[in-house]
Amino acid sequence: MAKFDSKTWNPNVFEKYRKKVPSTKENTLIKNGLFDAKPNMTARLRDEVGGNYFTEPIKGLIDGQVLNYDGVVNMEATSRDTFEQGKIIIGRMKAWQEKDFSSELTGEDFMPMAEEVNEYYEAVDQADILAILKGIFAMTDKGANFVENHTYEVNGELDAVAMNKAIQKASGDKKKHFKIAFMHSLPATNLENLNLLEYLKYTDANGITRDLNLATWNGKLVVIDDDMPVLEGYDEATAETVGALKVVSSGATTGQVNLADVKKANFYPSNVTAENYVTSATKYVSYVLGEKFFEYDNVGVKHPNEMGRDAKTNGGIDILYTRQRKLFAPKWISFTKKAMASNSPTTEELANGQNWEVVNNGKSGGEKKYVNHKMIPLARIISRG
Repeated sequence: MAKFDSKTWNPNVFEKYRKKVPSTKENTLIKNGLFDAKPNMTARLRDEVGGNYFTEPIKGLIDGQVLNYDGVVNMEATSRDTFEQGKIIIGRMKAWQEKDFSSELTGEDFMPMAEEVNEYYEAVDQADILAILKGIFAMTDKGANFVENHTYEVNGELDAVAMNKAIQKASGDKKKHFKIAFMHSLPATNLENLNLLEYLKYTDANGITRDLNLATWNGKLVVIDDDMPVLEGYDEATAETVGALKVVSSGATTGQVNLADVKKANFYPSNVTAENYVTSATKYVSYVLGEKFFEYDNVGVKHPNEMGRDAKTNGGIDILYTRQRKLFAPKWISFTKKAMASNSPTTEELANGQNWEVVNNGKSGGEKKYVNHKMIPLARIISRG
């Protein structure tokens, strides 16, 4: 596209051009089934107060104990539960500016092109998705028994059977629904060294073929991202090895640490007791997700892209403003808004476990019912590499 000029720049043309530019990562995720496109969310939101959050009722399955038909037992009728799922629209925006003088001095146009804006927001979206996954596994409501059942820890590095065991633990006979994994480059490299990982290729418009940051493992698509969670701290697998500190109740001496001091730190897991050992332990988190795990919609904004002009500052500045609103609603997981300060959650708020809970019937106490955790195609694998 030609050099930006706020007098002649057309926001509609720029937006159409952005949509035409191949979005390699997002298209790959959609093609491989991570996103369940829901293009009607904009209309749905018009009917909701606030316009950024809505609650969707979900009809539960019929259940109850079958009765013995023997001509004696009375038949008792039960009704199905209705569940509720809260969904939030995530709004993001960013602006870039260029001084007239910089362009005139260098002969270069420093304003981002449509391709660069797309790439920028792809990274933004992926950071939000990873924050959502982190928040889900930090859920404070333990009633659904989700986090424990959907977490599988490897005593060492990832191996050929780790994924299969993890998804079986999470969903049992429904494990076939898992389609995609996110992992750090270190465990991905270890899998590659075992010939278990195969990178996908991309051929650009000039006919040049490159490796993508995407691969396959056991038939599952793997997205490799070093922003994946890395855990530091306690590792019970290396107890009594060289360099480990013994945890004592009090009065620590050389090679020991007081239990009270351990509790202050961010060790993993948090239930360290006296007579255990603490050692440096880097652990990597990988996620495996099911088909169409996220309901997805690019909800849109009134002015997604526009140019501004500040003629006074620094002799003249052109500014490109960009905005987006998108929905990423995880399957059978509800957003609660319990720890959200404004109308759109920050990345940190998406990662806050208080804002997530397994879909339930909205009741409290003994009457509260959750969907079966096996229905949620999401597993977390923790490994040393």
